[in-house]
Amino acid sequence: MTEELTPAEAYAAARRRAAEEATALAPFRALYDFDLDPFQIEACQALEAGKGVLVAAPTGSGKTIVGEFAVHLALKQGRKCFYTTPIKALSNQKYADLVKRYGADRVGLLTGDNSVNSEAPVVVMTTEVLRNMLYAGSQSLRGLGYVVMDEVHYLSDRFRGAVWEEVIIHLPDSVTLVSLSATVSNAEEFGDWLDTVRGDTEVIVSESRPVPLWQHVLAGRRIYDLFEEETDHGGRGSGRREVNPDLVRLARMENSRPMGGRDRRRGREADRERERRQRSRIWTPGRPEVIERLDAEGLLPAITFIFSRAGCEAAVQQCLYAGLRLNDEEGRARVREIVEERTASIPTEDLHVLGYYEWLEGLERGIAAHHAGMLPTFKEVVEELFVRGLVKAVFATETLALGINMPARSVVLEKLVKWNGEQHADITPGEYTQLTGRAGRRGIDVEGHAVVLWQRGMDPGHLAGLAGTRTYPLRSSFKPSYNMAVNLVDQFGRHRSRELLETSFAQFQADRSVVGISRQVQRNEEGLDGYREGMTCHLGDFEEYARLRRELKDRETELAKQGAAQRRVAAATSLERLKPGDVIHVPTGKFAGLALVLDPGLPAGRANGHRGFEHQDGPRPLVLTAERQVKRLASIDFPVPVEPLERMRIPKSFNPRSPQSRRDLASALRTKAGHIAPERHRKQRSAAADDREIARLRTALRAHPCHGCDEREDHARWAERYHRLQRDTRQLERRIEGRTNTIARTFDRIVALLTEMDYLRADEVTEHGKRLARLYGELDLLASECLRDGVWEGLDPAELAACVSALVYESRQADDAVAPKLPSGRAKAALGEMVRIWGRLDALEEEFRINQAEGVGQREPDLGFAWAAYQWASDKGLDEVLREAEMPAGDFVRWCKQVIDVLGQIAAAAPRENSTVAKNARKAVDALLRGVVAYSSVG
Repeated sequence: MTEELTPAEAYAAARRRAAEEATALAPFRALYDFDLDPFQIEACQALEAGKGVLVAAPTGSGKTIVGEFAVHLALKQGRKCFYTTPIKALSNQKYADLVKRYGADRVGLLTGDNSVNSEAPVVVMTTEVLRNMLYAGSQSLRGLGYVVMDEVHYLSDRFRGAVWEEVIIHLPDSVTLVSLSATVSNAEEFGDWLDTVRGDTEVIVSESRPVPLWQHVLAGRRIYDLFEEETDHGGRGSGRREVNPDLVRLARMENSRPMGGRDRRRGREADRERERRQRSRIWTPGRPEVIERLDAEGLLPAITFIFSRAGCEAAVQQCLYAGLRLNDEEGRARVREIVEERTASIPTEDLHVLGYYEWLEGLERGIAAHHAGMLPTFKEVVEELFVRGLVKAVFATETLALGINMPARSVVLEKLVKWNGEQHADITPGEYTQLTGRAGRRGIDVEGHAVVLWQRGMDPGHLAGLAGTRTYPLRSSFKPSYNMAVNLVDQFGRHRSRELLETSFAQFQADRSVVGISRQVQRNEEGLDGYREGMTCHLGDFEEYARLRRELKDRETELAKQGAAQRRVAAATSLERLKPGDVIHVPTGKFAGLALVLDPGLPAGRANGHRGFEHQDGPRPLVLTAERQVKRLASIDFPVPVEPLERMRIPKSFNPRSPQSRRDLASALRTKAGHIAPERHRKQRSAAADDREIARLRTALRAHPCHGCDEREDHARWAERYHRLQRDTRQLERRIEGRTNTIARTFDRIVALLTEMDYLRADEVTEHGKRLARLYGELDLLASECLRDGVWEGLDPAELAACVSALVYESRQADDAVAPKLPSGRAKAALGEMVRIWGRLDALEEEFRINQAEGVGQREPDLGFAWAAYQWASDKGLDEVLREAEMPAGDFVRWCKQVIDVLGQIAAAAPRENSTVAKNARKAVDALLRGVVAYSSVG
């Protein structure tokens, strides 16, 4: 029975309801058939209050609702809203969602190769498009009230991350920024930076998943829980989670080795038989077996992450060969209907080339692959069918985890290791969180499931660490570029541009990292004051006296090292003169005493014709000692030179492995030289005794007033502490200097190079600079230089497409030694000239200390796509082009789209007079934009 409210309480509640209904949030909440979560309400209220927001929450938690509220506010206020995403697939998906809600007349799309209703009040775009609009001072920015940056944690991406920071820094102050991020461990730090550069920003962090996540390991026929008791189901609950002891036992049992040995076999036969039976329960199930197991447990639909495109395709084939069928007849018919409708525009002759019929067979059975090598249309169909429940098993690379809306009931990870471009490395806790975040469909599943397949050598504790670490830090990848430099100088001048770059998140993090070091320097300086006081002497300047003592000690140490080095050289020289049959006296070591040289053991190349044992670290003579031991000695056994005492003949029949041979020869050695006393090595006069510098320093010390102080040694101890702390402090100061103003210093070097090349003159941007300002891309300066030098003049559209491909393409096998096939004639000459220009730029960058390893500068152009681009622009068939390029259709389409993008930039930047480049660039775009490239809406 509900408690009745007093009249005052009822009045207050009515006032609250009236206030809520008067807000923009109330009608927005009514658009959804579920209530908003507390973090969503908090973020929306902050937005309505005029604040910027940073929302950090797990994948699938509904962050985008906050972005959609920004769209709602903009339309209500008669202002514009730009919704930015990191990839075109996400832009297309969000565009479709917003069109469904607000209508096609109020929503636009800009993705570089797609432009739909670009002047609409709500425009969805990739982040790069907004960056380019900001630099160009686009009229579309007028009336802009809100910018939503979806997946803002992309600013950690080392290739594209700088774009996010450029946008955040350069957006007008009147624009309210909505930043949506995955859960990161330093959201507060990022929020502090946003507060600094954008004004009042509310940080809302939610770490609870909307659908609980259960963690499992699949080994053999059994699915084990990863944790003994999942108190918080993958969240951050207070309950302590222990690794399932069954898994720990499994790992211990698998890693143990049965004892060998023929003599123990009979006694342990029963134990070993039992162990074999236990081991037979542990194996890594095959891919069809995993899907069947998940189906039996009611855990489909599932996404299996395989960190290889070929692995994804092979997985589908394995399931087909195993006869796996996850759809009934009605489902199969519906799949065929949707697929045929979505692929109707693809020419029939291309379907076979694209593997359409094999792909369709998998879809009809409810099985598909999803990776970047697939035709974009095929990927979109897989996504649509998966969301509709008509595809129940998807084998995907990790790119699927990047924001595409494809939630599943379960996520399977085959391995916890992936290729990172340089080596096979363990996946990070952040990557694990991103991948397993797909498990659990809000409003459909009560719980999600993450299943890791058992692999030999698996450590359940390590897996528990990955699953238990829910967050990862956001690290800036911001670096100034040539295009950025000319655009900034053009808008703000050099000094103001430098100040703007100092406000980047990269510099913010660098400055914060020196705070602790600065505090240590401050503490050290306080310590130095105390030490200085402790070494104060009433007779004179003890700091000066301490310096003389240090100089004397350093000089004596230096001379001692020189003496030791000279003795080592003399000893090594004497060893090199030894011959087989020399009788020597080993001065020190375990085998000190009389010895016969069997083999001088000279270093490689110094054996004087003797086929001795060769060493790289000086002579290592093999000797027979008087105690009948055959040993190879090292230079450490000879701290002083050694001279032969006598000579002996070594019998040809001598066998160092024969005890009798050793005994006989050792006896002859003692008889021959046992009575000879070794010559005592005379100690040489110390070099310090005759050194003038040491004499001068000793005289200066004795003459110093502090030399006669009764507390001299006490002062000296304080002085030594002072010196050590001062040395440490200077090292810390150098570290601070190295981290402070790093972005601005790089900008200064870029500006200096651009000034040298006549792109900039003080605060003025030259005509060459204005052209560079319109060229965005990794090889912006190279493209500008090619236009400047007329490298592409006279090329036909196909030849121009081949040359421009070298500016964007990067081979997946960077160390591929096979020379790429190139078009002949003018195109080949132009490509050669591009490489020569790059060589000149590379030399200039080295001169101006612009380091490619730090992500700044121009990489070498890659000619690997030139032939494919030339063939396609020359109207060759898809079958021929893909066969010769040895490239998946999806990669081919993606590279073509990127070439088209840069050709568009070149058409806009190329000279208008006495030049054919702009006209041919537009023709090249038309020549490339056909067939699979034209009808692929995602690039």
